Amino acid sequence: MASDSQITDPVRGVSYPAQKLHALGNNAAWGGSGSRAVLFDLEQIFDAEADAIVEAPDVGHALQQRVVPVLEQHYRSFIADVPGGKPGATPSTYVLAAGYSDGKPFIVDIDPHGLIGHHEETGFQAVGSGSPMAQQAYALLAHFQMTKRSVDYGVVAALRVLDALDTSSPSVGGPMDICRITPDAARHFDKEEVTSVRDRVSRWIDLEQRAIDELFS
Repeated sequence: MASDSQITDPVRGVSYPAQKLHALGNNAAWGGSGSRAVLFDLEQIFDAEADAIVEAPDVGHALQQRVVPVLEQHYRSFIADVPGGKPGATPSTYVLAAGYSDGKPFIVDIDPHGLIGHHEETGFQAVGSGSPMAQQAYALLAHFQMTKRSVDYGVVAALRVLDALDTSSPSVGGPMDICRITPDAARHFDKEEVTSVRDRVSRWIDLEQRAIDELFS
């Protein structure tokens, strides 16, 4: 699981850095996009109830039960028509969590309406302002069949997608966060480890360039 560190505020027209990727117990991680106030409240809940969420019979329902009341509270307090405010400013928030529950992988999101999405079969999901481009980048890498490879390949692919978005989207920016998740543990990478993964991304690109150089030979 990976994320950038740039928060975009379309109402004020500014961007600023923030931590988006968080631990969810020992075997999972979560991130969110949207209202920072909503995500702050969820972070307190998830930190206190991580084990109950991950060990629940249905992780999606466990997340939904905690996310929806927070969304409802903020939506009730949302003032839609503010004099001088920009139209279309809503407190929409996505939550995405991935990890292992009872030894089985899960990739679950809760959308701004409180609906549950399961993405274990595709092995990929993206939320946030860059998500359409991330989905496109994933489709462009589909021929590498990442879901059939080890998690280390997934780590490299995730960083390659984020770096590509960093160069093409003003709403995406580093530093990049990575959490390598296995049934044994979810390990959050430090700056040096991210740099090491980026070296592998560069090697991957070099190998592709050599392959295409031989395409017509």
